Amino acid sequence: MNFELEEAIQMLERTPRVLNALLRDQPAEWLNCRIEPKAFSPIDVLGHLMFADIDDWIPRARRILELQDSRPFEPFDRRGFGPLIAGKSVDQLLREFSELRGKTIKNLRSFELHEAQLDLPGRHPELGAVTMRQLLATWVVHDWNHIDQILRTLSSQYAEQVGPWKAFLGILNR
Repeated sequence: MNFELEEAIQMLERTPRVLNALLRDQPAEWLNCRIEPKAFSPIDVLGHLMFADIDDWIPRARRILELQDSRPFEPFDRRGFGPLIAGKSVDQLLREFSELRGKTIKNLRSFELHEAQLDLPGRHPELGAVTMRQLLATWVVHDWNHIDQILRTLSSQYAEQVGPWKAFLGILNR
């Protein structure tokens, strides 16, 4: 499948609604559960996605447009979201994420990217050569990856309670 910018934007716009459906009104125990001690909890994933909208996707797209691959992207702190979520309810975070995603999509649209710009080069500090197209495709898949992570984490809370059906539930057997 070819990357289509408008299609990608539509997927990115969908993420806040998906997270709202998954996380709103969930008990704190579920929002803070983890598959393992250092793994993200569902609330951590929400914070991580918010922080990436602020500190990763748009700044990197801007860097490609302005400097292309003459300087690598700034490293991204995957756990830099702590202060962003501290002391806030899930309802507040979901609202803030929805507003933030709306602003980042507006920023992305303001670039008025055309096909040739999607092939502009950038440089990732660890991965090396990348393109704008790859960055934007990664943003979409990154969202879906973390939605999957939330689903796996929530599902794991009933891993033992499903009994022998666990053998048929791939989400519990990865």
